[in-house]
Amino acid sequence: IVLVSKNASRDQPLYARLWGNGFLPSQHQGVQFRSGKDPVLFLNNPEGYDGTDRKEMLDYLGQLNNLQNEVWGDAEVDARMSQYELAFRMQTSVPDVMDTSNESDEVFDLYGPDSREKGTFAANCLLARKLLEKDVRFVQLYHQGWDHHGSLPQGMKQQCKQTDQASAALIMDLKRRGMLDDTLVIWGGEFGRTAYSQGKLEKDNYGRDHHPRCFTMWMAGAGVKPGMTYGQTDDFSYNIVKNPVHVHDFHATLLHIMGINHEQLIYKYQGRRFRLTDVSGKVINDILV
Repeated sequence: IVLVSKNASRDQPLYARLWGNGFLPSQHQGVQFRSGKDPVLFLNNPEGYDGTDRKEMLDYLGQLNNLQNEVWGDAEVDARMSQYELAFRMQTSVPDVMDTSNESDEVFDLYGPDSREKGTFAANCLLARKLLEKDVRFVQLYHQGWDHHGSLPQGMKQQCKQTDQASAALIMDLKRRGMLDDTLVIWGGEFGRTAYSQGKLEKDNYGRDHHPRCFTMWMAGAGVKPGMTYGQTDDFSYNIVKNPVHVHDFHATLLHIMGINHEQLIYKYQGRRFRLTDVSGKVINDILV
């Protein structure tokens, strides 16, 4: 499930391919929940259909797909059938999970004032907890607006105001409900920013450029040691000088926490065997409990 903050800066676009399935079967495609009247497009029954009619139609579609699958043996047919079944189940579960009217004032206060406004990062953090309570396996929150090539002082204050309290609240809420032990929370982006200024160094207007050589992520919850840092940069925050972690290592560690051997997670596509961790990823055991 993908949740996108509605009140964040739009300095960089978000494309559905970011949560797409790539060359994997379409059953691995992410689903974006919207903050408007219909959280998931085309989820409601067509006009004139009730739940019984819809179920009969899906049963007939399933029979047709099974006939096609017997002839072609195509994994995409199985994926299509799974999507139909998932959509039918979501028709009853989505309205319930999106309803926050039964949450207490204490919960809203914990996540911050923005949590009462649907589609904000704070509201999405609260919604993420509700989705996890419904056994959703993967929830991704996108919050744009971090591309501060300029106006960093003002922009950073605004970003932190929108995300800081709600991020901490999510972890606290999961912990007190006994959910943090089997939930891994990850906060990060796709690259770092330079330690030196970009543009004119003015009191209220300066920025930071892209810096892929090193960047920071934090994790909390299942399988991760609390209260520690791993890795170190030089005095200029330019290069890594101790305990570097490649993205493949990071993925290997995440898979290990989920009980998956990353060296055996292989998918064959167009004659080539692919691994998420390529051939060099390794588990970073020092950060694990």
